[in-house]
Amino acid sequence: MAVRAPLIALLLVTVGPLGAPVPAAAAPPTNARPAALSVLKIGGSRADATGGLRADATGGLRADATGGLRADAAGAWRAITTGEAGFVPPLSTRGRYVVDATGVRFKLKSGNWHGASGTWNGSGDVNDDANHHAGENSGRIPLGLDRAPIDQIVSSFREIGLNSVRLQFSDEMIGDTQPVTDAAVAANPQFKGKTPLRVYDEVVAALTGAGLAVILNNHTNTTRWCCGVDGNERWNASQSTAQWEENWLAMVRRYRDNPLVVGADLYNEVRRDVWDDPNWGSGDDHDWFAASQHLGDRILREANPNLLIVVEGINWTGIPVDGFAHGRPTLTPARSLSHTLVESGKLVYSAHFYDYTGPNHSGATGIGETSDPRYRDLSRDDLYNVLYQEAFFVSAESGQHFTAPLWISEFGVDGSAPAGSKQREWFANFVDYLIRTDADFAYWPVVGWSDTRGGNNWALLFWDRTGQRSTGDAWRTDIWNRLIASAGRTGVIDPVPRWSMLSPDHGDFIQSSTLRDRPDWDAGARKAACPDGERLAGIAHTGNRGLCTDVAATVTGYQVVTDERYVTTDWASGYSKLQCPAGDYLAGYAVRGAAMSSVICAAPAAPTGNGTGRTVWFDRGDNRPAGTPGGDFATGNYKGQCAPGEYATGIAYTGRVGKSRTPDALNCRG
Repeated sequence: MAVRAPLIALLLVTVGPLGAPVPAAAAPPTNARPAALSVLKIGGSRADATGGLRADATGGLRADATGGLRADAAGAWRAITTGEAGFVPPLSTRGRYVVDATGVRFKLKSGNWHGASGTWNGSGDVNDDANHHAGENSGRIPLGLDRAPIDQIVSSFREIGLNSVRLQFSDEMIGDTQPVTDAAVAANPQFKGKTPLRVYDEVVAALTGAGLAVILNNHTNTTRWCCGVDGNERWNASQSTAQWEENWLAMVRRYRDNPLVVGADLYNEVRRDVWDDPNWGSGDDHDWFAASQHLGDRILREANPNLLIVVEGINWTGIPVDGFAHGRPTLTPARSLSHTLVESGKLVYSAHFYDYTGPNHSGATGIGETSDPRYRDLSRDDLYNVLYQEAFFVSAESGQHFTAPLWISEFGVDGSAPAGSKQREWFANFVDYLIRTDADFAYWPVVGWSDTRGGNNWALLFWDRTGQRSTGDAWRTDIWNRLIASAGRTGVIDPVPRWSMLSPDHGDFIQSSTLRDRPDWDAGARKAACPDGERLAGIAHTGNRGLCTDVAATVTGYQVVTDERYVTTDWASGYSKLQCPAGDYLAGYAVRGAAMSSVICAAPAAPTGNGTGRTVWFDRGDNRPAGTPGGDFATGNYKGQCAPGEYATGIAYTGRVGKSRTPDALNCRG
């Protein structure tokens, strides 16, 4: 969230990522958008992912086949057909870029409209403005609806160059049955008597009706200000993981008819609580990698396959006291353990940055403050190096298993920072880096109150009690306008090879929707399978991880192989071999402990990999193509990988003395 409440106790967190060498800015291509509105089907009824039928753009809230409610989407469809939206949904990714349904880049130029996740500081009378962050009481809904008509607020977003909004909500908001106060919607009397969720519906409809894309953001468990040691440190801090997932599925289904609700930002600033750290890959209840992977897959399979899935890095671990280990991991763990979703081209990574936090600084002043530098204390070059290392590498390094668009979903600065201050210098440097890296971004916050600017001057737009609007300070406005107007990659983005990691570290990692819908092919074993449309390209000697890449084939079926019945040539003498039938290729594998148990082979409509083949040994060192396409998918372990254009068709292993039946060789056929 940003502009944090006073950080208390031994911990508190605020922002996120970091970076390094600056890649050259990409030259905007001249590609024109292809004729595209034909991809839309407007009106009528259609089957949805649950198998039910529902009417499009009929307006109002209505029941769907799942028994939930669906919010009005008529305005969004109008905005698309008139071109006001400026893109054709759904969105997906190609390498480091977000693209629309026609392959044209859609750069997220976003703002955060906070309030629905709460502004209450957590103590005192919730109805007293003094007990809310900076004295601004949102009334459990997006801030400012007491001061200006919603259409005026939304049109103001367009005026300052936004094309999308990160819209916060809390889990508590979903079930909050207490209507908002009349005072909270004084400038929007049509919302009187509505619950916070129903007001949220109206806000989504207004934003998308104006052609703005909306990214839903689960900011907190409870409706209160974020982000310290506040009971909202993790997705499951004040609720179960199961409840978190069900809340998300309900929200996604609620807005599934609205094509301009384009993304799900799964949770905000995952951080340490009083006792425990979050982690990335440990397999326990605090494993953010596993939780976000599991929920992302459920959203795409059970609620809406069209959404972008936004995963923020870990915001803070450790105790912020000199002499104790502490820091801001952000996205650094993704370099060695990245997400692979059941729908390829849907992952976006995100990170947060503010001047007053740092790579090892919590952002606190007083209790919780350490001697570590804040981001604003770093030189321009050092800042850029840290930014790269902690976050920007995911978009800067192409052709890796972790390559994805990077959305800086929170950054901002106090407009009251004096001339010559470190805050102003940091903001200018940070925006320069956003421009040079052509990064997607979301400013925090967009909306503020004019009468509290003396203590909270972070917003881009302010409204007073009479509904009069004012904008941010001139120095900050100039930098913002430079960011909005900056040149970047535009036009059609050509498809690029996909590289996806398989990580059955703690259980099944079956990323093929087709195989998930089929019976268990090797009961009791840990199974890993590539997403539909991809094939196995590499595997590790130990650690069980694999690497997938694209395949241009229509799969007609699958074959489980547990023995050597399809081996026609002894390509690994003295070793046991699991080999696909002729013309098939490896789509996945199963292990028991570290040992190979079976492979699963995809049968394409047209046979592939029918050459003589070659053996790729990797039991004594890496054996990978030049340039190691896909990156290091099993850090610290030997890896084997077929060359581009080859198909992996078999895995060899041995159980002789000193061996553990782990993969030793691949059969690769051209």
